[in-house]
Amino acid sequence: MLDIPSLVRVHVDALIAAQNDMGVCDAIAQNRPVGKPAAMSIPHLPKVAGIDPAVPPPAHTHAPLPSPATPPGAVLQDRLAGWVSDLTTLHELTERLARTTVLDEALDELLKAGAALVGARRGLVVLEPSDGLGPTVTNGLGLAHADLGHIETVPRSATAYGRILDGLPDAEGGCDLMADPDGLDPRHREVAARLGYAASYALPLAAETGGRLGAAVWLYDESAEPVERQRHLAGLYIRYAAEHLARLIELERARTHVATVAEELLPSRLPRVARVQLAARHRTGPRGGGDWYDALPLPEGALGLAVGSVTGAGPSAVAAMGRLRASLRAYAVMEGEDPVAVLSDLELLLRLTEPARSATALFAYCEPARRKIVLAGAGHAPPLVVGDRRTEFVETSLSAPLGMLACWEAPSVELSPDPGETVLLYTDGLLHRTGEPMDRAFARLHAAVASVPKAVRDDPDAVLDHVLRTVLPDGLDEADSAEDVVMLAARFA
Repeated sequence: MLDIPSLVRVHVDALIAAQNDMGVCDAIAQNRPVGKPAAMSIPHLPKVAGIDPAVPPPAHTHAPLPSPATPPGAVLQDRLAGWVSDLTTLHELTERLARTTVLDEALDELLKAGAALVGARRGLVVLEPSDGLGPTVTNGLGLAHADLGHIETVPRSATAYGRILDGLPDAEGGCDLMADPDGLDPRHREVAARLGYAASYALPLAAETGGRLGAAVWLYDESAEPVERQRHLAGLYIRYAAEHLARLIELERARTHVATVAEELLPSRLPRVARVQLAARHRTGPRGGGDWYDALPLPEGALGLAVGSVTGAGPSAVAAMGRLRASLRAYAVMEGEDPVAVLSDLELLLRLTEPARSATALFAYCEPARRKIVLAGAGHAPPLVVGDRRTEFVETSLSAPLGMLACWEAPSVELSPDPGETVLLYTDGLLHRTGEPMDRAFARLHAAVASVPKAVRDDPDAVLDHVLRTVLPDGLDEADSAEDVVMLAARFA
């Protein structure tokens, strides 16, 4: 990790020592007592040019040579003030990056900070980890999706950042000047003219543990390149950013793997059963959770519907969910017509094999030909029935979750949906994601189901989409959350 305060202290100590030596020499030459230089009170300068986007970059890299009348101590003080201001700003930028926890946010922050450091206005960053395991991501700053598409048409070997991505021997980054006729690819010059940039500056993204991660490139509207001081600061920032991105990439891979396993443990497709239409929705949290659903055909034209949730999160919860769902399927085939017996067997299995866990579950035995449902719940949220004449919760009996009592049992409930009515099963993650108290969350869910337009009530997929958008607006259904969301809808003809 880049230790900015330590870099500041090193520069400060070196310059103070040099200034003190200079002050001693001046005192001896002027025959006055040696003491603290009169100009030691150094004002903290504002953000330096090229770092603060509001300040244009300077045209030179070094301070002008002091005139014979300029005291040497003043030159050192000016340099010290500049270094402290630069490194303080660099420290602020790395702190902002460290606060990002999602890969896309980190890439956007890297682009903005890098643009400020090198004095550019636009840029893009491409992630292509050298191990080939992904993720492969391209983010832009000040560039539309079509602009990124145009840039990708330039041969990679014709750009500095492309050579970095391909791992070519001369892939050290650097500046591409569009005005330079030597060796510049015609397509590169054409795209630059189309997008209105005259130069680009690229840096590799490489971590000590993860190897090459990708490359970042910033675009200049005029023929220019960063000065030595800007290159130095950008290099320090990129070193820290690469290590931070390497950590986020590992987290992203872990989340993807857990989500993939969770999806594989759920039904790949819903069964086709006469006189019933089925639809399901599943949203997994970033760590992976233990919510599941199931729909399985049973003997004599019956249908079993189940939803449940295992306590905990992460790979162990996903594995427990898979074992519990597989066991429920077996019990449902053997004694599905008695949902209480199914859940009783499941509770015994959970207590013997997962003593440190509890789970909620709801199992419904459906006879579509008779439009009859018998269901039992163990600490689970009650289903909803929606039709032209009613929208109401099914009054299931209060019962403890599985694994909480030495012997679980609760009475079953019988339900007869009318033709065209839909029964909605869900997990409590749908309610928790609202961020409201449970009574308000239930009321919000009821209102969402009641407001389903009549034109789409015959389509259970459309019903679920409407409920998700209404209960979890503004992308809450897709946002990272510790809560899984499971919904299962069955419409009876």
